[in-house]
Amino acid sequence: MHIRNSIRAVTALPFFVIAGYVTPALAADTPVAAVTVATATMREVTPSTGFSGRVEAVNTVSLKARVAGYLEGIHYIEGAEVEAGQLLFSIEKGQYQAQVDAIKGSITSLDGTTKLAAVEKKRFAKLLKTNVASQDDFDKANAALIEATGSMQSQQANLQKAELDLSYTDISAPVAGRISRSAYDPGDYLNPLSGDLATIVSQDPIYVTFPVTQLELLQIRKESSAIDSSKVAVKVEMADGTEYDQTGVINYIDVTSNPSTDTTLVRAEFPNPQGLLVDQQLVNVKVESTNAELKLMVPQRSIQLDQVGSYVMMVDGSNIVQQQRITTGTVIGTNVVILKGLNEGDKVIIAGIQKVRPGVTVNPTTVTAD
Repeated sequence: MHIRNSIRAVTALPFFVIAGYVTPALAADTPVAAVTVATATMREVTPSTGFSGRVEAVNTVSLKARVAGYLEGIHYIEGAEVEAGQLLFSIEKGQYQAQVDAIKGSITSLDGTTKLAAVEKKRFAKLLKTNVASQDDFDKANAALIEATGSMQSQQANLQKAELDLSYTDISAPVAGRISRSAYDPGDYLNPLSGDLATIVSQDPIYVTFPVTQLELLQIRKESSAIDSSKVAVKVEMADGTEYDQTGVINYIDVTSNPSTDTTLVRAEFPNPQGLLVDQQLVNVKVESTNAELKLMVPQRSIQLDQVGSYVMMVDGSNIVQQQRITTGTVIGTNVVILKGLNEGDKVIIAGIQKVRPGVTVNPTTVTAD
């Protein structure tokens, strides 16, 4: 029995020796993972916040008929630019011109009646002093003058109204801008209940409005003051992704908030000399400070997420991987602002993350971040 146990011990010995010898050899042959790292660097950043906005014309005017009559002419090209005061529509004038002429004739007649009444009053006043005329005669002459004067004033008021109605037969542009197509054709009968004939939308300047949260509004108020609005620049992104070449200025912040969204409407004014911004167009708005700040940044592709939050895989001075929790800020291009968790010069893994875990040694290659 003793001999048998000894044989077993001797037989097992090579396996322990082999196991003790091979394991270090295998460990020595295990390759070190190669990773690509970028250095956290301080960069000049212009603080900005993005919003969804809508273009709104400074002036939007709906043209309506103010008198009844047949439409005689349309004097503009649909969709074209019109100037303030330019004739756009004309309604038949005949009946309104006739009314003006009739009232003018009545005024001429009343002018003669009034002058005669004045003479009569003056004559009876002299006769009354010599007792040739009675007080009753004088009172009647005076009343006739008053009646003629009143009729004159009434007809002069009627003339003003008639001339105003006549002027309404010509519909001109109250503001400059682009005009829509006409809702009516020559020969159509119009009246004040006919609805909009056309709409004029002013072009330059133009507004862009966008809702902001209370937190964002506080930031805008800090950056933009009534004294120096140059502290904030408002920019717009066009539909093709390019940036509009004009910069806007905030000129109004609404006095109330939307109770359903807890947002406040902010308005910026933009030059629009080429008419690229169109009324009611949806745009992306970026509000940025004109004062650049230094911020710590890393490539966006280094950021990892789990149920706890954001983190990066760092490589320390001994080339050992460490997991580091971070607080991120604004995304700028391909980089992210780091608010907390990293220091300038820290190296973060941007490629090969799937091959490593905290505590392992790696072979890092440093590249310059964009």
